[in-house]
Amino acid sequence: MPGVDLGELRQLLDAGGIRAVYQPIVDLQSLEPVAYEALARGPVGSPFEAPDRLFATAGAAGVTAEVDAACRAAAIDGAVRDTRTDPFTLFVNVEPGSIDGSPLFELPQQEIILRDRVRVVVELTERALTERPSDLLAAVAWLRSRGVGVALDDIGVDRRSLALMPFIRPDVIKLDMALVQDHASARMAAIANAVGAESERSGAQVLAEGIETDRHLERAISLGATLGQGWLFGRPDDLPAAPARRAVLKARRPPSGQALGTPFRIVSRNRELRRAAKAVLVRRSRQLEAQVEQLGAEAVLLSTFQEARFFDGATSDGYRLLAERAALVGAFGRGMPDEPAPGVTGGALDAVDPLGEEWNVIVLSPHFAAALVARDLGDDGPDEARRFDFAMTYDRDVVAAAASALVSRVVPQLGPVPDLPTWMLPSSLASRA
Repeated sequence: MPGVDLGELRQLLDAGGIRAVYQPIVDLQSLEPVAYEALARGPVGSPFEAPDRLFATAGAAGVTAEVDAACRAAAIDGAVRDTRTDPFTLFVNVEPGSIDGSPLFELPQQEIILRDRVRVVVELTERALTERPSDLLAAVAWLRSRGVGVALDDIGVDRRSLALMPFIRPDVIKLDMALVQDHASARMAAIANAVGAESERSGAQVLAEGIETDRHLERAISLGATLGQGWLFGRPDDLPAAPARRAVLKARRPPSGQALGTPFRIVSRNRELRRAAKAVLVRRSRQLEAQVEQLGAEAVLLSTFQEARFFDGATSDGYRLLAERAALVGAFGRGMPDEPAPGVTGGALDAVDPLGEEWNVIVLSPHFAAALVARDLGDDGPDEARRFDFAMTYDRDVVAAAASALVSRVVPQLGPVPDLPTWMLPSSLASRA
């Protein structure tokens, strides 16, 4: 980065110079703090005091994950120095590039969390799922096993995040400040409906960011938020000496065995099996794919094709077009390349993976869920006449479990995640936070 010596950043990291400030999160009925979000800052007066400069330089130096870990450590260390004995909830951010299969907290921090001295909620964005799907799901499972909550941040910035909520099953859904501060629109209403549906289904709490005026507060409540954050309630600073009573936000645990097995096994435990030739199932699958085209950016489409050779011609062209509209389009099969068509995420299956005997088409969006799952009976003869045992379900929980079973198989792309320009950083890292 011009004008900044990357060596200065290394000196900052080695000296433990990253610090945390804390912004209150309040209950919108009582207006009392129920949690605090930790926000990273460099030394006062240094080039890295502002978080956007800090992370942009970290990206240029290839040390984003290291800086991100230092920010989390500073957040927890600062909270632990608080002398009160009552536990409280702390929100911390995780950059997608930090989710690489390694623990998100060092052992001393884990011990603090497990002792319930600090109840931690980790904030994730939809970029983490689209860039590193299997790593993210593994990280979420790791966090929940340690009593750490999960928040999905920046809802409203990218419509894809609406489609990805069922995979993360967030404890808290954070509405981006634009939804609170901008004029009412059809887009805002669509987001509010999707978030409201997910909150009602899962019990997730809705938190509105960027509340700076009474009008913003009214808008936040009208959007279904029960928690709020913004300058109206306090700017980022040290933890207050005598804050209002601090309630504890408790993390929910996902159902056990949510994504065990293959889609066929998951769905067939809940639905009656039928039998049909491939030609019949092709028509059923095409109808589901057409549904994705209508749903657009709020939809996820995940399909298995047994062998990569079945993903060709018109099918490949159709999925390429769908990938231009949908949040995530994935194709799985033996020998499937990482990107079998432009924009399509590929998942290669091992020769012994039972998923290689299945043909699945799964569609998931905020207001629609369906899964067609089928298993090859091994018939000889013409391809179109091959028979499959199959089942259909529209049960959202079952569809989400089947979809998670596929997403967890996506091989993450290794190596550094491309750096994002400052304007694409999550709002919680922006200097105005």
